[in-house]
Amino acid sequence: MIKTVDICCGLAWGDEAKGKIVSQLTKQNNYDFVCRWSGGNNAGHTVYVNNKKYKTHLIPSGIFYNVKSVIGPDCVINIKSFFEELDYLKYNNFDISLIKISPRAHIITDKHIEEDINKLNKQQGTTKRGIAPCYSDKYKRIGLQVKDVAELKEYIWNEKLYGNILCEGAQGFWLDINEGNYPYTTSSVTLPYGACSLGFSPKLINNIYGAVKIYDTRSGIDPEFPDYLLDDEELNKIGEVGEEYGVTTNRRRKVNWLNLNKLIYAINTSGVNIVIISKIDILEQVKIYKLYNNYSIVKFENLENMKTYIKSKIEDNCVNVSSIIFSDSPLCI
Repeated sequence: MIKTVDICCGLAWGDEAKGKIVSQLTKQNNYDFVCRWSGGNNAGHTVYVNNKKYKTHLIPSGIFYNVKSVIGPDCVINIKSFFEELDYLKYNNFDISLIKISPRAHIITDKHIEEDINKLNKQQGTTKRGIAPCYSDKYKRIGLQVKDVAELKEYIWNEKLYGNILCEGAQGFWLDINEGNYPYTTSSVTLPYGACSLGFSPKLINNIYGAVKIYDTRSGIDPEFPDYLLDDEELNKIGEVGEEYGVTTNRRRKVNWLNLNKLIYAINTSGVNIVIISKIDILEQVKIYKLYNNYSIVKFENLENMKTYIKSKIEDNCVNVSSIIFSDSPLCI
């Protein structure tokens, strides 16, 4: 029987330190499972364990703390990448027997990847991983499921979740297929309600942790992140000091000032009650303190003034938020 469910989701365009947060939460709490509910190997999580950096793309971060790690039915699986990740984790002495996949997750084929590379990448700036074509076949009801693939047999999870669950989001709120700047979105549900596809009632949800950085970043093509941002000296400085390159593609991320209106909307729509704002140390290093509010740039003399302003705006506009945590990079919560 499931007791409680916690969820960690992104409040921006991905790359918000969700993997690090999940890693910390797993370390601090007694979870029976850590589960991923959407996406495929188009996502990337960077995790620090005993001061050593690890990177994963599909497998949930619970694996770093010997917790059963389940890839859910609304995820898509690249078999080759999955086994490469298993080898990487095994080489680093993690227990890969804890990793399981829902039999109803879908398989990314070579055809999906070819379609992505030849058509969608140029139009939408995709990661070329075949994600969108795979989801397209899923919803056409012509896709291939994990249960139909012999080589994944030993990893199939046919049981039910129980105990205390932590759900790990992929991408972020503004990449959601419904909420994002369509068609410049991902192809799945990134909001916390999507986690219920793992097989639990929303009434069991306890805490929803929302992750965001103190500045905005975006990988790929999106008119809301125009190319001229790459020519802004201050934003470039933040991107360099913050090492803003994609975990999966190593693409340079476009950097912009935190959009407080979008953040507040994402918090309220997601039902987030604990907000974690990371990388505040990056602004401290570059000594630049700005954000957008009501379509205008607001400047601050120091980090403390900026934090106070953000905190007051969230508290005034987000009635469900009980805690706002400001964190350094890589992460301290």
